[in-house]
Amino acid sequence: MTLIEWLQASGIELPTRAEAMEAAVASVLTLGMLAGGVVAGRKLGPPIAAMVQRFAIAKGEALHARICAITRHGTAAFLLMTLGAIWPWESLAGVPIGMALGASVARAGFQLLRGLNLPRWLAWVFAIVCFVALFSREIGGLEPVSRLAEQIGFTVGSRRFSVMLLVTMLVTVVAILAVTRAVTRITEQWIGHARGLDPTQKLLAQKLASIAIVVLAFFFAMDLLEIDLTSLALFSGGFGLAIGFGLQKTIGNLIAGIILLMDRSIKPGDVIALQNEIGWVNKIGVRAVSIITRDGKEHLIPNENLMTQEVENWSYSDRNVRVRIPVSIAYDNDLKLAQELMLRAARESPRVLKSPKPTVWLMSFGDYALQHEILAWISDPESGVGNVRSDVLNRLWFLFKEHGIGLPYPQRDIHIRSLPTGVRHENLDA
Repeated sequence: MTLIEWLQASGIELPTRAEAMEAAVASVLTLGMLAGGVVAGRKLGPPIAAMVQRFAIAKGEALHARICAITRHGTAAFLLMTLGAIWPWESLAGVPIGMALGASVARAGFQLLRGLNLPRWLAWVFAIVCFVALFSREIGGLEPVSRLAEQIGFTVGSRRFSVMLLVTMLVTVVAILAVTRAVTRITEQWIGHARGLDPTQKLLAQKLASIAIVVLAFFFAMDLLEIDLTSLALFSGGFGLAIGFGLQKTIGNLIAGIILLMDRSIKPGDVIALQNEIGWVNKIGVRAVSIITRDGKEHLIPNENLMTQEVENWSYSDRNVRVRIPVSIAYDNDLKLAQELMLRAARESPRVLKSPKPTVWLMSFGDYALQHEILAWISDPESGVGNVRSDVLNRLWFLFKEHGIGLPYPQRDIHIRSLPTGVRHENLDA
């Protein structure tokens, strides 16, 4: 018994010759559409990626590769949809078209959602739903699947939640999240290129625009999903009170960050000192301020802490910062020459400002040294203070050696009141 005879004996309906030929033609055309997507990804992907990078915040090879992948899969999906629409394909012929179309849309959607920084699991769920929906549509329609999904569900209060409704809600939420993220990025980029605004005003406008977009997206989603906002009255009870207490710090940090940007007490690029740590403000986020120290450590300090604690801002009203460099010389040196060399070392340092001029102060007469302090001004404290002090001291060391200026050494005067008897006799005999 041949395989065909065995299948017929088992009651399996085999395709006719015409259906098999149609399926073969559909498979060849499907491969052609996929090849067209590959060609489009190679030819159209790079210019589209270059155009997107001009308006996108993120740049780099990863974004370029992602845009090319979206172009490749998106073009293939468009060609496959056109192929499925121009001819009334039978169910067997719809199998290769449906599989290729579902896979192309799923991969394009996955790359798009990941490019918008949505979670990987959410992108996978969206891709699987798209694949199943499109494949089912091509092989016979979604009606059997949707009918089964409508029958399975549960009831909460007076509303019934079916699997079909939950899937629809999930796809809607993912789409709204993707659109919200894309609109937020475009808005932030547009504000970032706006003229007439300083960096602090741009950052404040970006934060306010992001909040407004999220609020609008929330109410739009509530309306689209037909969720009655009056049902949220349960939040006025104990559960809502618990959530309010839980979000108290988060909302407080959000408001504190907006206030910091509005009064410009702390803004990106400022050099601040907080709790014995000195660093420059990298960015002001929704929850915390990012501060990077000269050691390369990044501290995330809640916005509320910067509002309630004392903060030393080195560049609040003036970026010039005075650096104090202590120097001690021995008493037997030429005082005037030593002070001139100190000034010369400070003036020759490349980061020390010419105006205000560096000065030298004689601070005190120490036990064995004349204690001085070099006062030098710099305008870029974010580049560090210790390296300026080190550069001036290095230059001063060679100048002191060249001109014979000696450094002090500890001196102690020892007064001997008495000596042991044996030692005194030995000294007398000598």
